[in-house]
Amino acid sequence: MSLTFTFDPAVTPDLRDGVLDLWTDVSNAGGSVGFVPPVTREDVRPELVKHLVGMAEGRTRLLVGHDADGRVAATAFLALNSHRLMRHWLWLYTVMVHPRHQGRGYGRDLMAAAADAARACDGVEAIRLTCRGGLGLERFYESCGYKEVGRVPGAIRVAPGDDRDDVFMLLPLPLA
Repeated sequence: MSLTFTFDPAVTPDLRDGVLDLWTDVSNAGGSVGFVPPVTREDVRPELVKHLVGMAEGRTRLLVGHDADGRVAATAFLALNSHRLMRHWLWLYTVMVHPRHQGRGYGRDLMAAAADAARACDGVEAIRLTCRGGLGLERFYESCGYKEVGRVPGAIRVAPGDDRDDVFMLLPLPLA
């Protein structure tokens, strides 16, 4: 069983609620997606609204993976650059696979689908992302073809006395 990916899906109440539930569940499972557990849907909602506004304004695009039951199981947001000197790459944000689906290769499938989605964006030649150090995320992204291109030590404060590196990763998208 695999996920079914859709790039730029219609934003329905079901999709919105599914992404909100996914983000909350991933955060509460310790996922590195902008929060420290415990969080509620209401904690996460303002961040989701920011992403949805970016989508409405054409600055952000959504990739969503549904499981066999039709539930939102994975997401990634692709943020386009508006600066004329940086339109040849985009940011990948809020990369999530639901905890119940982890360990099945869906994260790798999501990253491959994100690369395909980025290739579909006019003029995009690379993907940049950041990840929180100390969790082994760099190794996962490297296994998906990304290279570490920078690191800011201690830039992320998870809790008092628990600072993590902010790791910058890049995936060049060779022309097909």
